[in-house]
Amino acid sequence: MQETHRLVVDPELIRRFDISGPRYTSYPTADRFVEAFGPAQYARWLGSREVGGLNRPLSLYVHIPFCNTICYYCACNKIITKDHSRSARYLDFLEREIDLVDRHLAGGREVTQLHLGGGTPTFLAEDEMRRLMAVIRARFQLAEHGEFSIEVDPRKVEAAQVALLAELGFNRMSIGVQDFDPLVQAAVNRIQSFDETAAVLEAARENGFKSVSMDLIYGLPHQTVERFAATLERVIELSPDRLSLYSYAHLPRLFKPQRRIEEAALPTAADKLGIMKYAIERLVDAGYVYIGMDHFAKPDDELTIAQRQGRLHRNFQGYSTQAECDMIAFGISSISKLGAIYAQNHKTEEDYYDALERGELPVLRGVELTADDVLRRSIIQALMCHFELSIESIEIAHLIDFRRYFTPELHDLARMAEAGLVEIGDRWITVLPPGRLLVRAIAMVFDRYLRHDRERARYSRVI
Repeated sequence: MQETHRLVVDPELIRRFDISGPRYTSYPTADRFVEAFGPAQYARWLGSREVGGLNRPLSLYVHIPFCNTICYYCACNKIITKDHSRSARYLDFLEREIDLVDRHLAGGREVTQLHLGGGTPTFLAEDEMRRLMAVIRARFQLAEHGEFSIEVDPRKVEAAQVALLAELGFNRMSIGVQDFDPLVQAAVNRIQSFDETAAVLEAARENGFKSVSMDLIYGLPHQTVERFAATLERVIELSPDRLSLYSYAHLPRLFKPQRRIEEAALPTAADKLGIMKYAIERLVDAGYVYIGMDHFAKPDDELTIAQRQGRLHRNFQGYSTQAECDMIAFGISSISKLGAIYAQNHKTEEDYYDALERGELPVLRGVELTADDVLRRSIIQALMCHFELSIESIEIAHLIDFRRYFTPELHDLARMAEAGLVEIGDRWITVLPPGRLLVRAIAMVFDRYLRHDRERARYSRVI
């Protein structure tokens, strides 16, 4: 394993620096968006993509909020229903939104990345999925070698549906697993067998999917190192191309379904740390490369290659190989990124539909980045994606004296350097192997908004 991918799990350092903080899928983070940024501002930015002669490719995200059943741990924006008249109506309004964006959009229409997330995108029936993809293809050009991915619930998908997805152009898949232990599954209301999961993965490979990812969660009720180790062995047996190992954040005041989880059954902080430590070490032993945060990938996976080549990017879907794209997002609660702005849609069906009925882009809030925001975003991206930062590159790109501009930040970072998390050199700031699991805490040093208000209680903990 290359030096840049080395990882040291130090429980004492983790306990010391495990604070609450953002996941930095954007900077500024979504909680800093303002309602003063609305449909008019978003329309103006959609129409200015060619300013300066730039013609960036597009990344599209479509949020499908529907789920057949509720998983108690879930904190996603979702709608629990079995009624397909609701999804049919939703598609009607999605098409309106896509038409509105198309009307305002300047520049090329080539799409190099498409992602359907949720909810459960495979809630859509065959005719609904065909309709959605036809709407997208009628307005955008999907690149020949693009990355087109979809989130899949293997409890609701059979081989014929996987074949349909391949026919429609999807070539990457994310499969939710969380845990194979029956006791854990019962406690979170997600009963999912190993065999049905394996069948979906096998169907994906038979239909030419280039990459299959699996999601796991640690910190769920009844989990122990021994129980989770058994799940890991089954997952390693399936050999997905990528793995996400998420930490469960128990926030029942914010997410009502979590109130059905018995708090006494949750692992203690020490047990949760033990599960995480074992899982990371086992995945690395199995040949997976630690990408960052909670992501792992095989050495020949595109994410690993992108990180090795300095092309890795972080966006609202996590780590990505498409750093140069403008991201346009459709559907309730989805967030777009165009140049120096973010725009988030309304979060409920009613508000989303009402805006579109008025002929408005369904934007609830957003933000136009200042020069300082763009500077700090580039620093946080570099740390989160590559574990190192070229001071000279930042100075040249943003015309600043780094040490003068970031004097307070470097003072705070020195404490982390003393603990062995980072190395601060004349030309580089490097996240050391013991600091890589804590990269969120390191990135927070450069977050101007957190430095102003120190209000961190709204975020999940780093580990």
